[in-house]
Amino acid sequence: MSHPHPELTSPPELAAGDMRIVALGGLGEIGRNMTVFESHGQLLIVDCGVLFPEESQPGIDLILPDFSYIRDRLDDVVAILLTHGHEDHIGAVPYLLRERADIPVIGSKLTLAFINGKLKEHRITAVSREVVAGEIQKYGPFECEFIAVNHSIPDAFAIAITTTAGTVLHTGDFKMDQLPLDGRLTDLRTFARLGEKGVDLFLVDSTNADVPGFVTSEREIMPVLDRIFNGTDRRIIVASFASHIHRIQQIIDTAVSHDRKVAYIGRSMVRNMGVAEELGYLHMPPNAIVDGKDLDSLGENVVLICTGSQGEPLAALSRMAHGDHNIKVGPGDTVILASSLIPGNENAVYRVINELTRLGARVVHKSNALVHVSGHAAAGELLYCYNIVKPTYVMPIHGEWRHLRANGAIAKSAGVRSENVIIAEDGVVVDLSKGKAAIVGSVPCGYVYVDGTSVGDISEASLKDRRILGEEGFISVVVVIDSQTGKIVAGPDIHARGFVEDESLFDQVRDKIVSELQDAVSSGVSGSHQLSQVVRRVVGKWVGGQHRRRPMILPLVIEV
Repeated sequence: MSHPHPELTSPPELAAGDMRIVALGGLGEIGRNMTVFESHGQLLIVDCGVLFPEESQPGIDLILPDFSYIRDRLDDVVAILLTHGHEDHIGAVPYLLRERADIPVIGSKLTLAFINGKLKEHRITAVSREVVAGEIQKYGPFECEFIAVNHSIPDAFAIAITTTAGTVLHTGDFKMDQLPLDGRLTDLRTFARLGEKGVDLFLVDSTNADVPGFVTSEREIMPVLDRIFNGTDRRIIVASFASHIHRIQQIIDTAVSHDRKVAYIGRSMVRNMGVAEELGYLHMPPNAIVDGKDLDSLGENVVLICTGSQGEPLAALSRMAHGDHNIKVGPGDTVILASSLIPGNENAVYRVINELTRLGARVVHKSNALVHVSGHAAAGELLYCYNIVKPTYVMPIHGEWRHLRANGAIAKSAGVRSENVIIAEDGVVVDLSKGKAAIVGSVPCGYVYVDGTSVGDISEASLKDRRILGEEGFISVVVVIDSQTGKIVAGPDIHARGFVEDESLFDQVRDKIVSELQDAVSSGVSGSHQLSQVVRRVVGKWVGGQHRRRPMILPLVIEV
């Protein structure tokens, strides 16, 4: 657990009638989105997502928001509102409901279908309530209006939250595609209406704030896909997020127009597309879909839609790239990565691209063809929103530092006073009082790691040890000492992994270990722990000085 701002103290008690806003994730990072609102002694949570690990976090499956801020107040939580169904906004809900299962979960039809599928895997039955765009509901002291926004998944919401302290407009993830595939436009009329009434604090998606202009329309992708399909006679493999229904609909439509069958590869892809089709969000031509088990009988005239567009090691595409999948990629195959790169995943994605290319496949991705457009508003769209909402205060959300700063600059250019742009990090506490917002302190807020079935047991120190083991290897040293005389009766036995293969190298340091242990015993040092530290110091100094390495050293001194 870390404290984001040592210069900030713990926040004071919230004054009666005021509203408190604390982001427990999503600020300074892409993912782990979770914001807690407090008013009149009750809590409202907007989103509860996960962050995917980077290479510097070996062995970690997921990273959760830190629930410690609300853990003692779970009975005060009136609802969890979900803006949309992406993992970085819903993925941590099962872990929060483990701690209190009856918190009402509020969202659109598709969002609830996705989250209920996840909860079933965790054997949790949620108290879920569906809402639609335009609906206004009261949760404790919070009056919430759900507003349609356009994003890369259907049924996304912005949410206006009003209490006696004022009105907060939370955009969720959004963009302003004027020709959306599903016809669902971002409801700028409601944004403008709220602006005329008065938005005191505007929480705004920052992901593309450093990208000029407007995001390209989804419809521009279809001609590009058509050209790619025309240019290959062999298999086409498309990797996408399992929640990107719009993109998968485009792939299916293009495949059907080229008389190709489609198969889903990967459990989450099969599950999510089944849900989307059942609810009417995915429109499937008759006989277009085939079972992945029947691929051998279909030959080359097939399109495979799978997960793994971010280079995830266990996803289908990564396994194909490394020859660890029953589907073998080879010369003539075309692989399309139909997604953008999430910051931090670049190395993993390019590694997959290189491996697929080595196998002879043609790899098409966003850098060399228009096969994906972002689901987040670019700078021109954000400026447009600021001009129609005209908020008093702005707090950029959902982005790394460069995105938050760029979004703040756009707000200032639209006339928001510089001192009214709040750039905060996870754990920073913002209070809204009578229409005025200010940072009032911070709360401890760190990463919570999921490692297999373990949640929160892995510390930063454990990850540091893993990195050392992976990068520098380890050396173990076993010495047996007579507890009466202090003489070495066996060892030092030295073994290494990931450091050097030739163990005769350690002959150079054995005499140093023996000499230092004898000096330590003669000077009165005793006990296996103290003597182990002597061994650690000697070996560490030797390996650092002679080999410029810092392996993990595991000394064991046994007294007999």
